[in-house]
Amino acid sequence: MSATASTEQKQTTLQITGMTCAACANRIEKGLNKLDGVSSANVNFAMETARVEFRPGEVTIEELQAKVKQLGYGAVAQQEGHTAEDRRQNEVRLQKRKLLVSAILSLPLLWSMVGHFSFTSWMYVPDLFMNPWFQLLLATPVQFYIGKPFYVGAYKALRNGSANMDVLVSLGTSAAYFYSLYLTLEWYVGGDAHHGHGPSLYYETSAVLITLVIMGKLFESLAKGRTSEAIKSLMGLQAKTALVVRDGQETLIPVDEVLTGDVVLVRPGDKVPVDGIVMEGVSSVDESMLTGESLPVEKKAGDSVIGATINKNGVLRIQATKVGKDTALAQIIKVVEEAQGSKAPIQRVADVISGIFVPIVVGIAVLAFLAWYFFVTPGDVAEALEKAIAILVIACPCALGLATPTSIMAGSGRAAELGILFKGGEHLEQTHKIDAIILDKTGTVTKGKPELTDVLAIGNEAEFLRLVGAAEKNSEHPLAEAIVEGIKARNIEMPGTQSFEAIPGYGVKAVVEGKTLLIGTRRLMEKYAVEAAGAYGTMADFENAGKTAMLVAIDGRYAGIVAVADTIKETSKDAVRRLKEMGIQVIMITGDNERTAKAIAAEVGIDHVRAEVLPEGKAEEVKKLQAEGKTVAMVGDGINDAPALATANIGMAIGTGTDVAMEAADVTLMRGDLSSIPDAISMSRKTMSNIKQNLFWALGYNTIGIPIAAVGLLAPWVAGAAMALSSVSVVLNALRLQRAKVRH
Repeated sequence: MSATASTEQKQTTLQITGMTCAACANRIEKGLNKLDGVSSANVNFAMETARVEFRPGEVTIEELQAKVKQLGYGAVAQQEGHTAEDRRQNEVRLQKRKLLVSAILSLPLLWSMVGHFSFTSWMYVPDLFMNPWFQLLLATPVQFYIGKPFYVGAYKALRNGSANMDVLVSLGTSAAYFYSLYLTLEWYVGGDAHHGHGPSLYYETSAVLITLVIMGKLFESLAKGRTSEAIKSLMGLQAKTALVVRDGQETLIPVDEVLTGDVVLVRPGDKVPVDGIVMEGVSSVDESMLTGESLPVEKKAGDSVIGATINKNGVLRIQATKVGKDTALAQIIKVVEEAQGSKAPIQRVADVISGIFVPIVVGIAVLAFLAWYFFVTPGDVAEALEKAIAILVIACPCALGLATPTSIMAGSGRAAELGILFKGGEHLEQTHKIDAIILDKTGTVTKGKPELTDVLAIGNEAEFLRLVGAAEKNSEHPLAEAIVEGIKARNIEMPGTQSFEAIPGYGVKAVVEGKTLLIGTRRLMEKYAVEAAGAYGTMADFENAGKTAMLVAIDGRYAGIVAVADTIKETSKDAVRRLKEMGIQVIMITGDNERTAKAIAAEVGIDHVRAEVLPEGKAEEVKKLQAEGKTVAMVGDGINDAPALATANIGMAIGTGTDVAMEAADVTLMRGDLSSIPDAISMSRKTMSNIKQNLFWALGYNTIGIPIAAVGLLAPWVAGAAMALSSVSVVLNALRLQRAKVRH
């Protein structure tokens, strides 16, 4: 194997089967990380995936799968076989079937148990239900058929020198079942079988416990399925087929079979199947799914189109430039999947706790058994055993294992729906700490494109603009384009020109309908001896407001002023207000002159401005704020701001999610809209708050439950119900994030 092959990094995602709690995920993660050639392994219990970075020259995917198998679990490369969704649906069907069987067998046992209580003496309990042999007949399939996965999981865990939830469930239910079996045999051998009812047995404890755990798992699976709704809705945006032109023939093929370079026809109303360049045709395309921009965008030959956007009216012939996993939408899905599968630093706390939790609980259960057997109710095995079982069951750390990943999945999924892509759980966590934000001016605070803002005409404004537009439409200067677009927007027709001359550094000279027009600077007016000094004060006012003003003369006489500016985005002012209300310092940074920068900043309400800063100087500004102890977010377009984005604690790329922006930034704001910044911070804060609530309830529940069980105030079946409820409540709390509102 060559040296290059051994150092090359590759990433794969394995679908893991057989995990029952966070301790399982920890064990697989540790096992994979110990393998030579593995740089990092991250196992997500909620998503049932392992994302592994490895060096192909030192370890293969087959060896990774073999290691997982050796640890007692299953692993299949994500692209193979069924999708995770198919597997989850199969799992839900299996859990439903098991729950039905378990509930039918456990119901008579529960009935007989409830019939023992003094306050239910009025209840009719058939004699058959009280018969120990009948109870054994019902409890055995539940214990060993329905409960088999717990034994298998416990064996695998113990074989690998650790303990998990399965160990607790197996220990608790086995103790109840085998003690009851011993009493049943003793009753039969002692000849008491002929004297009516049998002894007090605990078959219902084991059977009802297993039923409740299975029910909890079912609810968990159903709820976990809902946390991946964001991925499903993103995948649903993809086109399924494409009309490809090959050898002069139009063929409808699955979108997966489109190749780079293929020519694709997109008819009105169809989804654009892949990313590409328009070769022929004119149409408007709805890009709202990607940019959040509600107005369709005009497309003509040479323009780029993005897969999954919708062609509105004309027929487009496009050439595919990016297909399959390289399309913009596929990249977005990948970012969301990776964010949902990654760990936030806060999860490490839960992982450490759940790793040491089970052995401690087993120890407490043994001590409680001994305390009850020798001191509280001397010689009463049944009483002592019941307390130990309750402790084992109430302490299952499932809720702890689900607390963080379910919130990360739901939070990053909801953020994606809002057009905010967090690259990983650590960025979702870090974003809530931001207390200073640096905004790039051009294209972030402003639209990045000049617009005609002011017209001052001496005489008829429409006639004035008609002539100005005719002169400027011959120029390729961005400011001239802005003037022409602004005049077109006013529905003013522009005539042709007899002659046109661009005068570099001064402006333009043109003859329109026999009239000579001069449009440009003060120097242009002076060069052609036009008396315009009276307008210089107004021109300076425009310039102080950050606008570029141009003087206009017609046939040697001053005729008016047109002003052009890079206008601020409609949402910028409101977004800055929201950031200030969140207690965040807002700084605007730009390469522009200070006068223009201050004018823009004042318009949107930004108090701190750094002007005339070169691209490499932006990163230095970030470092200065960090040196003051600030957690800094840099917001830019992801290309010329790349150094600053990388230096900041959180880099946010604003725009339509270009490859460069996604690479450079920790967070991509798809909607090109400043209001996405407070949305992202708000979503991060809500997610972190949700995680803390989950951890508090999961740990608090165990901390309170264990002593209550130890002092004998908790029946084992109640402990089982509470355990199932704790896991479900944690997942349901996380799901609240899917309806989170961030605007106000």
